Amino acid sequence: MNGVRWISVVVLMCVVGVLAESNLSAAEKKPNIVFCIADDWGWPHASAYGDRVVRTPTFDRLVDEGMLFQNAFVSSPSCTPSRNAILTGQHFFRLEHGGNLWSHLDTKYPVYPLLLEKAGYVVGQEGKSWGPGKLDEGGYEPGKLEPAGKRYKNFAEFMSNRDKNQPFCYWQGSSDPHRPYVVGTGVHAGYDLSQVDVPEFFPDNDLVREDIVDYYFEVERYDKLIGTVVKALEEAGELENTIIAMTGDHGFPFPRGKGNLYEYGSHVPLAIRWGKEIKPGSVYEDFVCLGDLAPTFLEAAGVKVPEEMTYHSLMPILKGKPSQVDRSSIVYGRERHVPSQMPPS
Repeated sequence: MNGVRWISVVVLMCVVGVLAESNLSAAEKKPNIVFCIADDWGWPHASAYGDRVVRTPTFDRLVDEGMLFQNAFVSSPSCTPSRNAILTGQHFFRLEHGGNLWSHLDTKYPVYPLLLEKAGYVVGQEGKSWGPGKLDEGGYEPGKLEPAGKRYKNFAEFMSNRDKNQPFCYWQGSSDPHRPYVVGTGVHAGYDLSQVDVPEFFPDNDLVREDIVDYYFEVERYDKLIGTVVKALEEAGELENTIIAMTGDHGFPFPRGKGNLYEYGSHVPLAIRWGKEIKPGSVYEDFVCLGDLAPTFLEAAGVKVPEEMTYHSLMPILKGKPSQVDRSSIVYGRERHVPSQMPPS
């Protein structure tokens, strides 16, 4: 009888030990990070912002289950400098040649994906990440060493090849809704021209409305792409432990949009979902910049934020606490735009 009791005690202790180890592992588990960025998708072109025509169910879901940012801006309204600021967490004007389109980014500037990789994350990317520009001139090597990590065909390939014992960081890039558009795709997709909100600085006619809905068609296609990512995370049981940020790199590709310092060039959609860490349906009104995401991701992963990162973590905001910095204003700008306008060295 005493022997039976002793065996029972040993079994009970083993079970308690396993449960304690399991709870400890869950508590220490670092969040996955999936950054989704469109090419030329600007504010306010999402249903969550009140657009009556464009269809963005994935973005709207992230808003419903996470946080909507009403005033998210880019560092600079141009692809390369905007993406450089996101990767480095620094103002575009600190990045030398990286402050212009079709430039390069020097490896001396720390980038959050590679910092996470050093900290044990599995890092991958697809589609348009850094650029456009010349990677090799900054010390990177296309296909081997890139700012956003190793390239994959798609998110499914990345998920099937990752080490499931490691957290992951993925850059989900897209070329939508960049021009050129196939004329008539928006009308054929069933968009109602009469319901389009034409910006007051455009002539209001069918030609303009048709061009806008062709843009909407590609916004919807991008939204569907991110929908497949969310579904894959759900199927892998990783959705609740993943920070998903969905945005665009600058304003829409129309006059007064991308490349311009008007609001339509620099104001972008932004939604962030993070399981139970963010109160569903939260809305943040003050200014944030996409450059804030780098220190946010690093802090969430428990990785030290480099001192040279000039933007600030959004972690307090995501946790429903007051921002630790003044967010009553925003600074953004534009350099010479293209390297050919740089002064002789």
